[in-house]
Amino acid sequence: MYDMGTRKRALALVAQGRSLNSVSKELGVSRFAIRSWQARIEPLRRTGRPCPRCQDTPGPPESPAAYAYLLGLYLGDGCISLHLREVYFMRIVLDNAWPGVIDECEAAMRSVRPNNSVCRVKKQGCVAVTGSSKHWPCLFPQHGPGKKHDRTIALEPWQQAIIDAHPWEFIRGLIHSDGCRITNWTTRLVAGERKRYEYPRYFFSNKSDDIRKLFTNALDRVGVEWTTLARGSDPFNISVARKASVALMDTHVGPKH
Repeated sequence: MYDMGTRKRALALVAQGRSLNSVSKELGVSRFAIRSWQARIEPLRRTGRPCPRCQDTPGPPESPAAYAYLLGLYLGDGCISLHLREVYFMRIVLDNAWPGVIDECEAAMRSVRPNNSVCRVKKQGCVAVTGSSKHWPCLFPQHGPGKKHDRTIALEPWQQAIIDAHPWEFIRGLIHSDGCRITNWTTRLVAGERKRYEYPRYFFSNKSDDIRKLFTNALDRVGVEWTTLARGSDPFNISVARKASVALMDTHVGPKH
């Protein structure tokens, strides 16, 4: 058992930007304990803002553009799980190779729930950007038991309205989670000499038919041409390769960073 002073000291250090691992070592407490204090103590000491979906007249989430981006990340690499009583954790697991994406994810999560705790949990080769809130399930109604590709994933009308208003943010979130920008190459014989040509393209891969459809619907809305590439007999991959469409993606999405 730890006294309240120790708990508040741990939370204060995390709020300064310290990692859970360093705070754990300095104070001699487990990272699990610190995460549980974030969920139980921090919400109690904040005045907080009500969840926009739980008001008498439900409204859109705070910062709709950030929400559209976070929704894309969640559908690709996120999960929501019950932690303590009515407190839920949202976790977006991202590769260490893309620190800029990790920063953007954390910023979006803080924008959507500005009065809730957000932290980074380091794992082998990746980081789980984690936020605690009682309201993740009503903000992200796609939450449910089992893997996303084994169940129906459909947007609520209010979510679709946000995606229609911020399609590029949604596309960026999906690319930053389950997509990439690569450079392909080929050779051609020109005047008897074989020359190498390089060309960029974007890929998005996801096992869920529903999530791929949400992605291609958003591409259609912004005028990006796409094709489906099958992996064996499974059409898991969406490709954007036409020059004009790649240029649009470069303008609004760009490579991971």
